[in-house]
This record gives sequence, structure tokens and C-alpha cells, in this order.
Amino acid sequence: MRNTITSLALFASMAFYAQTNSVIGKWKTIDDETGKAKSIVEIYERSGKIYGKIVDIIEVEKKKSLCTACSGEEKNKPIMGLVIIKGLKKDGKEYNSGKILDPTSGKLYKCFITLDGNDKLNVRGYIGVSLFGRTQTWNRVK
Repeated sequence: MRNTITSLALFASMAFYAQTNSVIGKWKTIDDETGKAKSIVEIYERSGKIYGKIVDIIEVEKKKSLCTACSGEEKNKPIMGLVIIKGLKKDGKEYNSGKILDPTSGKLYKCFITLDGNDKLNVRGYIGVSLFGRTQTWNRVK
């Protein structure tokens, strides 16, 4: 019995450690201009690639906003629930070769993300080469 409890505790702590050293989870996005939290994005893995979906919008009056500036299948879809990070692949310590959608402008950018410690995620969107872009730092939701 004691061995079973010890094994379960060890497994749980290993699972927690793996989760905190992973991009998988919920992240609070921060507005570049105001420094205030904008939304919660849940990053998940599907078929070996990384995706990110908006699961909460912080400002109550914007919770029912639509992606009016978007094109294609995202046009006029609710921003809440919108998949904004698509198809990132792990490449060493970085996830790249995917896209990120800015639901405010409707623009789609190339994207890569990297962990900064356990609780910060650097998200870079760019056009062409990564020199022509910007990086946001998101905070892990605990």
C-alpha cells in the first residue's frame, strides 16, 4: 500500500513538472500598448502540432465580439473559441512553422513560440523573415 501511494505521488509530481516545462496549457495574453490582460489562450497539441484557442476574453463588453476583420472561414466568427495559433512544430526549444491570427486586424502572420522559464511564453508573429515582426510575452495561468 505504501509503495502504491509513493508511486502515485511520484507520478503526479512528474506529470506536474512536465506540464510546467511545456507550452501546453492556458496563457494570459497582454496588450502591448496598455499592459493589461486581454484574453486567455489555451495551447494544446493535436496530431503532433501545436494550436492555440481563445477560451476567455477578459473585458466583459468584448466577450461576444466577432472577427469582422478576418477572412475565409474565420470571417464573422466569435473571437471566443477562435483558433488563433495553427500548426506549430517542435524544433529544439522552439515551436515554429505555423501561423498566428490577429483577431483585431484579421491578419495572419508566420509564428514561433518559446518558453521563457516555466511561466512566460514568448510569441513572435512576423511577415517574411522574423526580423520583421513583434514579440508578445504571455503569462501562464495558474
